[in-house]
Amino acid sequence: MIQLDQVSKHYPPPKRGGAAVTALDDVSLTIGAGEIYGIIGRSGAGKSTLIRVINQLEKPTAGRVLVDGVEISSLSGSALRRERRGIGMIFQHFNLLSSRSVFDNVALPLELAGVSKDGIKAKVEPLLELVGLSDKRDRYPAELSGGQKQRVGIARALATEPKVLLCDEATSALDPETTRDVLRLIAEINRKLGLTVILITHEMHVIKEICHKVAVLEAGKVIEQGSVFEVFTRPQHPTTRSFIGMVTGIDLPPVLANQLQAEAQHGGEAILLVRFIGDSADQPILSRLARHHGIDANILSGRIDHIQGRPFGTLVIGIPGGETLGTALAFFQSHQLSVEVLGHVAPALRAAG
Repeated sequence: MIQLDQVSKHYPPPKRGGAAVTALDDVSLTIGAGEIYGIIGRSGAGKSTLIRVINQLEKPTAGRVLVDGVEISSLSGSALRRERRGIGMIFQHFNLLSSRSVFDNVALPLELAGVSKDGIKAKVEPLLELVGLSDKRDRYPAELSGGQKQRVGIARALATEPKVLLCDEATSALDPETTRDVLRLIAEINRKLGLTVILITHEMHVIKEICHKVAVLEAGKVIEQGSVFEVFTRPQHPTTRSFIGMVTGIDLPPVLANQLQAEAQHGGEAILLVRFIGDSADQPILSRLARHHGIDANILSGRIDHIQGRPFGTLVIGIPGGETLGTALAFFQSHQLSVEVLGHVAPALRAAG
């Protein structure tokens, strides 16, 4: 459905003698029809540039952008405007016109396209019902909550019956409960209309909530991509692990977190993060470790969650270092569990913990 093929975007130096700015660096992505695809990264990672390249508000410096088989990056003028009508977009700060009612805000793209009044009414009223705002059709943006404003933005983006919906930090200005409501609405629209949704965010819990696949951006590069379940359960890059840690609740007692060291401490303890995937989340793995190898694990924190309907557990444990550590790592790996050594603590701290 959407393909980015070695896309780069460079901006000229902000001042004479400065260096050019690289917003995207050789980005390649394939987004299937009907997917909800998340793009996550910190500020300055290139997320907003990427989404603007997809709808050609920004032209790539190099590479190709294809939407539904059409190389949109090579188009201009009326041909580009025609293809853009198949791409809807919603924004972080809603971008509603304060002087127009809810109905008229949703109707705006149809008016610009020359649709008749009867045609506009036939399209707008079902959209207001879809987003749950039929009773607010004559209200103005100042009379709406943040969540209601975003629902207007969603209805407006759907007015031209797009094939693709771009969401640029669409929930960042909303409180957690309203964020969940808006994400549920986006997921419902995806199911009902079969839209391809690209969701830009810096919040991993948004990805976890509704996305099928995810790409992680850093400094304009894709550093990791895959299904949400795969990326959550087997993250490869430190940045990805940092994002996931914010969601999965990996939490160390402060006295341990402050004293973790990279090198093993004689007589101390190794601190491990073990990820339990699928059926293994319900298995007594630590009991088996103790029974078969005589290794007692000190449980420091843990939780079981669900991602895309599949159980996923994380457990932070402490075990004795030395040869015991090698035995434990081999044991976890033999059970196809993801295990990571977070660090080591000294003997006195181990006893205190």
